[in-house]
Amino acid sequence: MKKYIVIIITVISILFYSCSENESYISADLASNFTAEAKSEIYGAGEEIEGNGDSKDIDIPARSIKKFERKLIKEGSIVFKTDDCKKTKKMIHQVANSLNGYLARDDENSYDHQIEYKITIRVPSENFDNLLTKISKSVNKLDDQNISVRDVTEEYVDIDARVKAKKIVEKRYLELLSKAHSIEEILLVEHELARLREQIESKEGRLRYLKDQVSLSTLNITFYQTIEVEEENFEFFNKIGNGFHNGFEGLLWIFIGLVNIWPFLMFVGLGIWVLIRFIKKTTRKKN
Repeated sequence: MKKYIVIIITVISILFYSCSENESYISADLASNFTAEAKSEIYGAGEEIEGNGDSKDIDIPARSIKKFERKLIKEGSIVFKTDDCKKTKKMIHQVANSLNGYLARDDENSYDHQIEYKITIRVPSENFDNLLTKISKSVNKLDDQNISVRDVTEEYVDIDARVKAKKIVEKRYLELLSKAHSIEEILLVEHELARLREQIESKEGRLRYLKDQVSLSTLNITFYQTIEVEEENFEFFNKIGNGFHNGFEGLLWIFIGLVNIWPFLMFVGLGIWVLIRFIKKTTRKKN
């Protein structure tokens, strides 16, 4: 790690003497992921941000977080019984469409005495409470209900700040790249740029995920219908008739089986006949 720092400082020193422009770049700032300039740009002028531009994490002031709109992720799940699964499913579709929502999941499972549906609805966050209210009113009784609200404002602000800070550092590296004179200098700066861009893409991916979860709330709905199965009458005489029929078919299958093994039966029969003749002859000789 120390070797790379020495190389970076050396490259910057060479660029200082090779360029005619009187620009000043501090090596510690270029190696840093979070600069004081980035912090002041993120939080606005006039706010005092602690830190000297080193590679430590950004300390986000509480005053800055208050300027951001609260980022809340709403999720919920409900379970209930219904008399008609198809009508209930149609009702849920209509309610979701009326609130600009959509179905993210639609599963159906059938059991011996029950039909079960599992549906996931995603709606704009401002319509989540309305969705829950409309569906609950259409249900006689909820077996289970679980609603959670998670505040991700601090994480959102932190990632947003890191992305902006890293982009400022990326801009400085691009300026250095345009002024590089040797292949060694170009390779060194491009290596740092690739590492920095990978970090930026990772943070931006997490930021997009949080935006999606905040803008659209999720409601998991499970509803089921009990199927009553009538017990069949014993029907004694029918069962006797079926018994005779099955017995006759069994006898036919036995006969067919014997026909299929007739060579084996003939060989066994011949062996038994020979054995009986031998026993008889032996008995006569003794007498």
